[in-house]
Amino acid sequence: MTPFPLPPNATIGLVGGGQLGRMSALAAARLGYRCHILTREVDSPAAQVSHRVTISDYSDSASLRAFADAVDVISFEFENVSAEGLDLLASIRPVRPAPSVLRISQDRIAEKAFLNGAGVATAPWVLVDSPAELAAAVERLGLPAVLKTTRLGYDGKGQATLRAPSDLASAFERLTPKPLVLEGYVDFAQEISVVVARGADGALAAFDTVENRHRDHILDVTLAPARILPDTDRAAQAIARCIAEALDLVGLLAVEMFVDATGQVLVNEIAPRPHNSGHWTLDACPASQFELHIRAIAGLPLPPATRHSDAVMKNLIGPAVLALWPVATAEPGLIPHLYGKAAALPGRKMGHVTRLFPRGGLPGEFGIAAALGPLGTS
Repeated sequence: MTPFPLPPNATIGLVGGGQLGRMSALAAARLGYRCHILTREVDSPAAQVSHRVTISDYSDSASLRAFADAVDVISFEFENVSAEGLDLLASIRPVRPAPSVLRISQDRIAEKAFLNGAGVATAPWVLVDSPAELAAAVERLGLPAVLKTTRLGYDGKGQATLRAPSDLASAFERLTPKPLVLEGYVDFAQEISVVVARGADGALAAFDTVENRHRDHILDVTLAPARILPDTDRAAQAIARCIAEALDLVGLLAVEMFVDATGQVLVNEIAPRPHNSGHWTLDACPASQFELHIRAIAGLPLPPATRHSDAVMKNLIGPAVLALWPVATAEPGLIPHLYGKAAALPGRKMGHVTRLFPRGGLPGEFGIAAALGPLGTS
């Protein structure tokens, strides 16, 4: 049986080899742990900084068993993995967060039903399994609305905005797999998120609420802390903690939310793993989201999720922004993080930079753009 807390030099298994696994592995190394990565990708970002790597499909039972036998505890860095595969892993070693949490987060219907059942507000939604059901759902929710796949969607993939009745047929035909979910339009003023950690003992630690700005459905900039009213901040924090408790989470959870025009906070989606909107914690906090993730799954105590600085995080997405990397590294005050990906493809997250400010010193719009130097207008 795996002892907890994990002793030094224990091995943490991470399913997925992307940048979230990379930064988790680096945090694990600081705490004296080794990481073993299970990934389909040769020379993945996480494998470059880890003790061991297994190259395999996530559904290969023999590889999964060998991987589990070689580690002490298992976690994952993205949702698009097989919950059945995690069930197999969990029969051999502890998986944190549990496969049951993954099942909720990787299916939008299960996620929304769970959230509403826990008393958490979301945008209005309707399950759609046929063109006739889509037409009826539009009649109920109105237009504009967003039609989404229930699985395998991220960074704007797997969704279509419906603005006119003529949009329905082509959107329904294009989006797969079925069924789909139609979400009512939210007249939102801001997009915010909270990253919260929960230990096996039930202890909670939540980072400050941040504001997220997207470009082409991909996170572009995060401002920490969010510039929101105190009541909105308290509501967002309470929602994140409520969800973590309701999931019986052991690990890390990111809760993405909308603040609508009336000030109501609505949950958009949850992710039981480190999150892009928490990358600022690497530089602005004594213990980052990745350290809290590792601590939670390893059974270590959770430190407070406090920040010593305000921060702006800017993603480096695709070849155009990555081309500014040489000048960005020369810009005083920018803290660079590159993920080690071989190809700079359009829409691909290649790295990020962070700019710190004294607590309470987050500047206005022109100041943010100036602080990001050559990246401020990209």
